[in-house]
Amino acid sequence: MAGGSHNEASSSRSGGRSGNVGGGRGQSVVLDCGPRRGPCGYCKSKGATSITHGLWADTLTVYDYQDLLDRGWRRSGCYLYKPEMKKTCCPSYTIRLKAADFVHSKEQSRVYRRLERYLNGSLEDKRQDKIPADPSISKVSQCSSGDRGSSLQRGNLLTGNNDDNNIKEFMCHLSHEIDKVVISCTESREFPSNLEYPKASVRKVSLAEKKKLAKGSEEDLLYTCNISFQIAAALNRMQLNKVYDREEIESFRCPHEDRGRPVKLLPNAVAEKLVGLLSHLQQNTGLSVRACNGHINYYSVKQQTSDYEVPKTTLCSEDSQSMSGKKRTAMKSPDSSPSKKRKLEIHLERSSFDPEEYELYRKYQIEVHNDPPEKVSESSYRRFLVDTPLVFVPSPGDSTVPTCGFGSFHQRYLIDGQLVAVGVIDILPKCLSSKYLFWDPDLAFLSLGKYSALQEINWVRINQIHCPALEYYYLGYYIHSCHKMRYKAAYHPSALLCPLRYKWIPFDVAKPLLDKWKYTVLSDYVGENGVPLLHSNSGNAKTFEPEESECNGSHDLMIEDGGMAGSDNDDSDDEMELETNELEPAEIEDGDIGNIIIELTGVPTMKYKDLQSAVRLREPHHLESQLLRYMRVVGGQLSERMVYSLG
Repeated sequence: MAGGSHNEASSSRSGGRSGNVGGGRGQSVVLDCGPRRGPCGYCKSKGATSITHGLWADTLTVYDYQDLLDRGWRRSGCYLYKPEMKKTCCPSYTIRLKAADFVHSKEQSRVYRRLERYLNGSLEDKRQDKIPADPSISKVSQCSSGDRGSSLQRGNLLTGNNDDNNIKEFMCHLSHEIDKVVISCTESREFPSNLEYPKASVRKVSLAEKKKLAKGSEEDLLYTCNISFQIAAALNRMQLNKVYDREEIESFRCPHEDRGRPVKLLPNAVAEKLVGLLSHLQQNTGLSVRACNGHINYYSVKQQTSDYEVPKTTLCSEDSQSMSGKKRTAMKSPDSSPSKKRKLEIHLERSSFDPEEYELYRKYQIEVHNDPPEKVSESSYRRFLVDTPLVFVPSPGDSTVPTCGFGSFHQRYLIDGQLVAVGVIDILPKCLSSKYLFWDPDLAFLSLGKYSALQEINWVRINQIHCPALEYYYLGYYIHSCHKMRYKAAYHPSALLCPLRYKWIPFDVAKPLLDKWKYTVLSDYVGENGVPLLHSNSGNAKTFEPEESECNGSHDLMIEDGGMAGSDNDDSDDEMELETNELEPAEIEDGDIGNIIIELTGVPTMKYKDLQSAVRLREPHHLESQLLRYMRVVGGQLSERMVYSLG
């Protein structure tokens, strides 16, 4: 999915075992990599350290992988990893939801409707308005306002003698002017200086928006920018995290507001501040600039006959419309031409390399995640999203396995035969586990990350009818300390996995706890009757009543697919020993390391207790320490079921 849903840390290993798609033995075989340290791919803070346990899987049954998921493990290709929750910088909680209980939010319903409108032709194809990633355009944004403003004035842009290149260059110029104003605000301490602000992106008002507008105004809206919404959201998040200079924030407070409470920053306040510093543009460009409902809008002073002009309007977000209780309907001309119909197809296929999918993945990583082109290689794509250790289980035709079987799959989305998105998923005995999604950046306006997540949830609901045990949708890791990964909680009612006792805790119970602590044993705060509890310092349990500020924390829904959260850490990973005596009592599994099945080159596979008498082992105490750690992180039952390879 989106959100990230779809994206977990990408791990690779020089000389690692290749994937085994749909074959191999019926028993899981893993190679223990031990705990590893490396730079964090989520917070990217200096000194932050990600600590994970790792296993390389030669083969892995879907049943064993299901049990590993329920102990906090995930996979990246054939590499299995699990965060060391108490010590890693960004604790990652496995999140899932019961598909039959899923309730659509208003935003998720809008995603469905938007795609339906696009397919029936009533929504304009916005790809024609997309600015290509052309180096020449990026250079324009770096030009001085005087040079660009003088060359692209009203004579070139507000007449019918426009061309696409001029329009694109001019929008880059306007975007650059906003960026300069934001920098100026940070230097003057009107905006906090310890925040990385988004880049402005001015766009031309689309044809679809023209149809909604009233005619007859003296000024026509040509361009708009929504950066104020992003800045306001970022500043509000800073207040929640209490990492701000109060004097820098107080300038946004309304006179009647209580100065003891956090400032609620509205996009329109930010837009008005920026517009006040953009007044010079009217003289240079012939455009008037105004703040309107949080948007920075650019108007022509006189009506023109250019194709790029539209009547005056108020650009409102759909959220603001729904909050006001008013619904907008688009006015359609009676003599408009018939809409073009489009066809959506969704195909579920076994995981394998496909050149068309790789090209889409490459485009997505470069344009959406800004990956260097030379690092988006075919080999890294294969390791990350094609290779799989899962042994395919075909359907026997009964209710135990869905008709597609269990294993690793690519769900392909095609519109009019063109590949627009690919969801990489695992279908397991109890769930559909979403691993990653990549989509066509030209169709970003369709929110394909959210749409694919909704489709995957719906797939579980449909297939549960034939396969009752298949009832959950796993979204990967929820990382409360990383705002861009909080979008996964928008799919509710969801639950988080307790990192110690491996019980599922409702998200609404877990969230107030995570607002207080990055790492917490979630099951400590839930009684037998499901009532949230909070232990006081005296050791007595009391009902947990979060403060208002904790209950009202919002989730960042801007990221749809989660992005690639990690990086290859071959050179930076160092082994880290975790002594058994450091473990909490609940972490020590009931089991006997003597029952762990060992694979050793030149020796028949056998249990460790039998191996001790059959082979003279070097440093047996060191091996037993490894086996104890391995049994802790995979569980007593799995440690005796999977084969532990010594290489």
